[in-house]
Amino acid sequence: MNDAELVLKHIELQDLSKAKEVFNKVKKSGSPEEKFFLAEQLSQYGFLEEAKELYEKLLEEFPEENELKIMLAELLIDLGKDEEAYPYLESVDPTDPNYAAAMLLEADLYQMQGLYEVSEQKLLKAKEMYRDEPVIDFALAELYMSLGRFLEAVASYQRLLKAGEEAVAGNNIYARLAEALSAGGAFEESIPYYEKALESNKDLNVLFGYGLTSFQAGLYKKAKNAFEDLKAMDHEYHALYLYLAKSHDQLGELDKAIETAEQGLAADEYNVDLYIYIAGLLMKAGREEEAENHLRRALALDPESTEAASLLNKLLLHQERHEEILDVISNLENADDPHLHWDAAYSYQQTEQYSKALNEYKLAYNELKNNLDFLKDYGFFLMEEGMRSEGAAVFRRLNSLDPLNEEWLEIIDRLEE
Repeated sequence: MNDAELVLKHIELQDLSKAKEVFNKVKKSGSPEEKFFLAEQLSQYGFLEEAKELYEKLLEEFPEENELKIMLAELLIDLGKDEEAYPYLESVDPTDPNYAAAMLLEADLYQMQGLYEVSEQKLLKAKEMYRDEPVIDFALAELYMSLGRFLEAVASYQRLLKAGEEAVAGNNIYARLAEALSAGGAFEESIPYYEKALESNKDLNVLFGYGLTSFQAGLYKKAKNAFEDLKAMDHEYHALYLYLAKSHDQLGELDKAIETAEQGLAADEYNVDLYIYIAGLLMKAGREEEAENHLRRALALDPESTEAASLLNKLLLHQERHEEILDVISNLENADDPHLHWDAAYSYQQTEQYSKALNEYKLAYNELKNNLDFLKDYGFFLMEEGMRSEGAAVFRRLNSLDPLNEEWLEIIDRLEE
């Protein structure tokens, strides 16, 4: 057993002081082979500083060895010492076979620092130099994906497939192309690529993306089947339940949708979105008491959920429980949603708190001035309060949006008499 192996043995035995002692011996007088072997092993063990010291020693002995520069740069990046990594990468000889790897690593560094244009320039330069290097096309595609430039990402992934590259660095290119198309809104076009990716490997995340994209494309049966497959593979993949329930609902399977959503809550009892979605299904099924319980649970988990508050108000409005609507809104720290102002206005009106009702109607008006139902409520409220000119203005707005309804013209004439 040589000294490098002895260091590792002491680490395994958790005798770090002895390991440090032998490490210093290797660092000072070990052969280049021992130093290189130990540096690689220590970096895998997580002893990055010690590995860095060895690579630095090796570079003192072999200052032109470009592979060492890249390895040291990678370690420095892992240690969060990005600025120290740049000089090593920039000093790699352009004629060296490792130059492409150096440019890719440098592009990654710029990307991590938010310097996306510089990163792209590095990759495009690398592309000019190494036109047939698939990892460069892949890096460009991934950069474009991260920037939301989906058409360019699609083009890069398609170049890889055209060159016969179906996997790069462990990534399925059919799957990445499908995700790029889906992210760009080309849902139906992405589906064949998802299916091709899933032929070789039913990756859970790819299967979820396939189901979600099928749902977004309106292919609800295909989406349901994908999510059912995913559920069979991993019932703790929590994100599937909401969309599986939605797929059942779109297929007219209301009871199955409710059952699926409840299964999702059993797996993830803190999922506010599921509580809200189930409540909507239960309201559709006429199970209002259960729906209310779910919405109050959602608000207990997220007191600022305007979606839960709005849906609960809808239920309470149906039941004419106006005081409770005002309680729901008062418990929100930020109730600046126009629909909540409308709910409050109508409830204040029904509880004869007319000045407060008027204030809430005014707060909602700018955002809801194109909503016929809101304008009708507001207009009739103003009429009842004797505010004829203000009411006429609201009904004129209604008439402009709904010119075929003669009732608005009749009301305007009465108010302007």
